[in-house]
Amino acid sequence: MNVKGKVVRNESRVEDERRKRKEERNMKYEIFSSDSNVITFSSFGTLKTQLNHIKHPLFYSNCCYCNTTQSSFITETKATSCDIRKTLARMEDSIDHLAFERNKAQFDVDEMKIVWAGSRQDFELSDRISRLVASDPAFRKDDRTTLGRKELFKNTLRKAAYAWKRINELRLNEQEAYKLRSFVDQPAFTDLHWGMFVPAIQGQGTDEQQQKWLPLAYRMQIIGCYAQTELGHGSNVQGLETTATFDPKTDEFVIHNPTLTSSKWWPGGLGKISTHAVVYARLIIGGEDHGVHGFIVQLRSLDDHLPLSGITIGDIGMKFGNAAYNTMDNGVLRFDHVRIPRNQMLMRVSQVTREGKYVHSNVPRQLVYGTMVNVRQKIVADASVALSRAVCIATRYSAVRRQFGSHNGGLETQVIDYKTQQARLFPLLASAYAFRFVGEWLKWLYMDVTKRLQANDFSTLPEAHACTAGLKSLTTTATADGIEECRKLCGGHGYLCSSGLPELFAVYVPACTYEGDNIVLLLQVARYLMKTVSQLGSGNKPVGTTAYMARVEQLMQYHSDVEKAEDWLKPNVVLEAFEARAARMSVACAQNLSKFTNPEEGFQELAADLVDAAVAHCQLIVVSKFIEKLQQDIPGKGVKKQLEVLCSIYALFLLHKHLGDFLSTGCINPKQGSLASEQLRNLYSQVRPNAIALVDAFNYTDHYLGSILGRYDGNVYPKLYEEAWKDPLNDSVVPDGFKEYIQPMLKQQLRNARL
Repeated sequence: MNVKGKVVRNESRVEDERRKRKEERNMKYEIFSSDSNVITFSSFGTLKTQLNHIKHPLFYSNCCYCNTTQSSFITETKATSCDIRKTLARMEDSIDHLAFERNKAQFDVDEMKIVWAGSRQDFELSDRISRLVASDPAFRKDDRTTLGRKELFKNTLRKAAYAWKRINELRLNEQEAYKLRSFVDQPAFTDLHWGMFVPAIQGQGTDEQQQKWLPLAYRMQIIGCYAQTELGHGSNVQGLETTATFDPKTDEFVIHNPTLTSSKWWPGGLGKISTHAVVYARLIIGGEDHGVHGFIVQLRSLDDHLPLSGITIGDIGMKFGNAAYNTMDNGVLRFDHVRIPRNQMLMRVSQVTREGKYVHSNVPRQLVYGTMVNVRQKIVADASVALSRAVCIATRYSAVRRQFGSHNGGLETQVIDYKTQQARLFPLLASAYAFRFVGEWLKWLYMDVTKRLQANDFSTLPEAHACTAGLKSLTTTATADGIEECRKLCGGHGYLCSSGLPELFAVYVPACTYEGDNIVLLLQVARYLMKTVSQLGSGNKPVGTTAYMARVEQLMQYHSDVEKAEDWLKPNVVLEAFEARAARMSVACAQNLSKFTNPEEGFQELAADLVDAAVAHCQLIVVSKFIEKLQQDIPGKGVKKQLEVLCSIYALFLLHKHLGDFLSTGCINPKQGSLASEQLRNLYSQVRPNAIALVDAFNYTDHYLGSILGRYDGNVYPKLYEEAWKDPLNDSVVPDGFKEYIQPMLKQQLRNARL
């Protein structure tokens, strides 16, 4: 800071002046600069000299003590030393320590915010609701990781009830209400009520059932959950053991858990709050098993909230991480011959008559898959949000943090300028954008599938099912790994709860398991790919994301013609390489499978290769949808250029990471692989000046990020210091237990201590 000092004092009273001088002698003052240096001065006589050591300007707002235009430091008349110190602290809070980074941006950040949001309308909605939540003290979350489980859960219930109150007071529509719950950013029973219970009734209930149950659910007069997973079965839904036996005498179903492993286990909201559940059980009629069906079952009294007769219910216990998913009451549930009316079986697709006949309705069973496509597209969209939050934190902190590289007393090097940091961070930034755009496409796919199903067109359903299964697996795995990588990119401070990254990881990582274990889903994709390959000569033309398989003969002969690094910037060059890799890996698996007399035995033996083939196919989808996005009209100065750079980084990083696949399948040669790596390094240099602006485009409030390291203003170190003192352990100087345990040890009196 090149600030010249000038102190104006009121000399009208000699005694007052003496008092001030004494105060100044006895105090030390600190100022935190925009380049993260800390200046300590013992008197205002040294202020001028001390401030001149700082090389970056001191930005400020709402403060009359600093005039950067005149490069002078002036105190108000009669201002005490203490006043000045407090003012400096206030000035520090208003400084944008990352302004010099934001000024480097080569594109219109506001336009990029709209591209990220999907549309101007979506941006304005998210911006309005996020700021509404951030400005409301009732939604504060900075103390969440220090709360005990009971206090944490009660805090969650309060926030959920308050959110519902605000939704009603503000008369928010469904989309606005969803956004508000998202920005509250605290897993709660409402997630399952709105995300699983209501959609299950909408998708599987008859018109009459929807008319009865949905109004109650919409008004939250009942609270529901989705009870499918059991202690002994998760991914294998057909292996569920809970039974629903029809009793023709009473026109009821008897819900029962015949074994310990048939206990419902994991459903969110079940443990303590849900009054109802959609329970999945094996339908038994006259001793015949008709498979797994859904049933609406009341669990608790609507008067006193106690479990109903025959029902044992509770929470399954603490889960991974501080706070995190421990705000959710994941539950255990057992039924002991619990009776429900026949009309509480969800009967849109199949029904049980009063006489006990099992009949199919005229509604196609495939409609259920439409709901599955919808759920998985939301999971992919959530992946882009979670990864972008982690990347935002790591990018901002990498620009704030300086380590090594100081010469002649100058500033140390920003961590973000180290090539190793860029090579780890920028591919994650590119992945966040890639997942965002493939999520947009999946939303379109869901609407397309829904229209086709309503017209009894099921031709694209298998491909859509495989596609969404694979993308759910690919994006959630990459996001979970990416969040952890971002934590490591933040060094030791990333391990603090106040960094926001440990809790973000703990909340997100279950996504790799729920709605289908990621490896199991990839094996489902592999089965679809093997079927597609086997039908190539039969006249069944591959559709959708497998359409490239129709050119399999051409792709089997493909050899990249890349001659220089810049060739890898051509979208068609990249796309052909990814298509050839995916096609050849699938064909190779199919050929190896044909050598087995028992196909299932072969599938088990080759499972690892099949997973790799599925990953190659899914990565091709993401790359191709990113390229398709760039073919659209994208307004805003420099916006499209930045997206092109990110697209190339995403694709070439995958090529670099899976270079063995591309080389072993003969798609490229080692020289072309080296050229791809060279171009990747060049792209990192192009992203560097735009990195902060690219994460600003996510438009996340500090409240939503929940990270001191990721603060918008970059004022990290003072805030980390402040946060440390808020920990309950610092409530007392001498900790509880010192006198009982540590003092006897120090005094060599452990023999007499009560341990």
